[in-house]
Amino acid sequence: MKIYDVIIIGSGPAGISAALYSFRAGLETLIISAGVGALAKAEKIENYYGTGKPMTGAELHASGEKQAMDLGIEIVRGQVVSVEYMGSFTVSTPSSSFSSKALIIATGTSRKTPKIKGITEFEGKGVSYCAVCDAFFYRKKSVAVIGEGEYALKEALELSHVTDDVTILTDGMEPKADMSRFKVITDKISEICGDESVSSVSFESGNKIDVKGVFVALGVAGSTDMARKIGAVIKDGKIAVNENLATSVPGLFAAGDCTGGILQVYKAVSDGALAAKSAISFVRK
Repeated sequence: MKIYDVIIIGSGPAGISAALYSFRAGLETLIISAGVGALAKAEKIENYYGTGKPMTGAELHASGEKQAMDLGIEIVRGQVVSVEYMGSFTVSTPSSSFSSKALIIATGTSRKTPKIKGITEFEGKGVSYCAVCDAFFYRKKSVAVIGEGEYALKEALELSHVTDDVTILTDGMEPKADMSRFKVITDKISEICGDESVSSVSFESGNKIDVKGVFVALGVAGSTDMARKIGAVIKDGKIAVNENLATSVPGLFAAGDCTGGILQVYKAVSDGALAAKSAISFVRK
């Protein structure tokens, strides 16, 4: 497998900015992008340098990607379902895997938190966000994965190595991946229940299943999900970074909204440049 110098997850302002700097520094650079993301929600941008006339977020995103591709930067389309770290980084999509010496997470941040009663109360007491991290504690026990897509399927497959009793709960949504290997419940979840730890999940239909662990993998893997799985420190729901945008994991950097602060394009672009400069130094050393 080819090993890139740096992989950048995300093709928004932070990701493209990072790629421009790393590529021009002579680093083998790959962008993995699932699309426009939160920037698509911007109806009109008129407070960013150089735009001239107002433009939509989607237009600005397309312009940034074109700039990168015109320079020769490789962009792979796909949703990242897992990130692994064993001295180097392996980033997987549903169809491929890619390796790199350094990794920059620039996927923005989720603007929506799932509101399922019991999730917050039982975090660390049966509710987990990382199958790779916590599967060991549920050997031969009943577990459930909440989610409807490739991300949930990836977590379920990880859990299947330690237990034969894995159920996927789509929380009222239609499955978006082939989950035929697992038992799937599409009922809307009403509550995650238990006393000192998780003991069951109840549904609006009145049904209930007994489980010892619940793994949350709704939608797609977010920035903090990826970082948490490989040991990076998460603080107040954001990826913790130092002044050089380095995380607690050697070679892992983060840029843009996923690090917190003001959620503006100019900040994301600045972060991307700084994260790339730090990644360049790391790779060269």
